[in-house]
Amino acid sequence: MAMQNAQIPVLGFAAFSGTGKTTLLTELIPILKNQGLRIGLIKHGHHDFEIDQPGKDSFRLRKAGASPVMLISSRRRAIITEIIPETEPGLDDQLKLFDQSELDLLLIEGFKAEKFPKIELHRCSLNKPLLYPNDPDIIAVASDDELAVPDYLIQLNINRPDLIAEFILHRFLTKP
Repeated sequence: MAMQNAQIPVLGFAAFSGTGKTTLLTELIPILKNQGLRIGLIKHGHHDFEIDQPGKDSFRLRKAGASPVMLISSRRRAIITEIIPETEPGLDDQLKLFDQSELDLLLIEGFKAEKFPKIELHRCSLNKPLLYPNDPDIIAVASDDELAVPDYLIQLNINRPDLIAEFILHRFLTKP
């Protein structure tokens, strides 16, 4: 079930758009960091996102044909690489490019069709189907309501990031 290029534990968050993946992750990450974990994150974005903005030098240089382009300052670094030909990137291939050496856990937002451990996020009010019946890699379901899930799945409360962090720390990261 592990990704070939994963050097550390990888845990995904799978859900339909609008469920609150990013919101939950922004609450969960500080809790995990306070427990001493070094957290990395890969987010599958919209197909044509821009990290640099029109009018900026980096944008102009990339549009002129440079790829990759690295933006660097005393506080952060970003590498922007055009994917040519345009293909849907596979997560395992992206892990080769991601420096995992200083991390304890890599969280993944999106890539729900790929094979790696995931927590499904589900909000009953969205009237979307549950993903776990068709995804054997889902290890837990975090919902805003009690669900009748099989015994092999852990049920979590999507509104309790502290309990989700506890599951990650004491069940996911400490599994034999």
